Amino acid sequence: MIVSPPPVNACIIDNNTTYVYGFKKLLNLKNLSSRVCTFNNGSEAISYFKNPLNANNLPDVIFLDISMPVMDGWEFMNEFAEIKSQLGKKITIYILSSSTDINDIERAKKNSDISDYIIKPVDVSRLAKIFRDLNDTN
Repeated sequence: MIVSPPPVNACIIDNNTTYVYGFKKLLNLKNLSSRVCTFNNGSEAISYFKNPLNANNLPDVIFLDISMPVMDGWEFMNEFAEIKSQLGKKITIYILSSSTDINDIERAKKNSDISDYIIKPVDVSRLAKIFRDLNDTN
């Protein structure tokens, strides 16, 4: 009997609704993740993560844009660092941005909570590898 690994729950934090729609569609078409939550900015995501009622619905992986209104990706990372120990779950974070600014890339590399910096659009094979790796660690 073959037992499938539990699905990887993904989260997209990005205010670009067109990109979020396409990214969710890609995850679904490639059978990478059937559960995807989305937030328009970091503040909405932090509020969701802080709410104890959502403790059983936290994502395994976050794809985080850095350029957003209200709370950008860097501000989200500062807030996330404050609450991550209270979440009771390891959440892998990838920066997913259209910015090719070397300062952003270097800043991400210096943050130990960020697994990698991915420049949009994400390559499908790279995305598949990320989900394979997440399935192997879950």
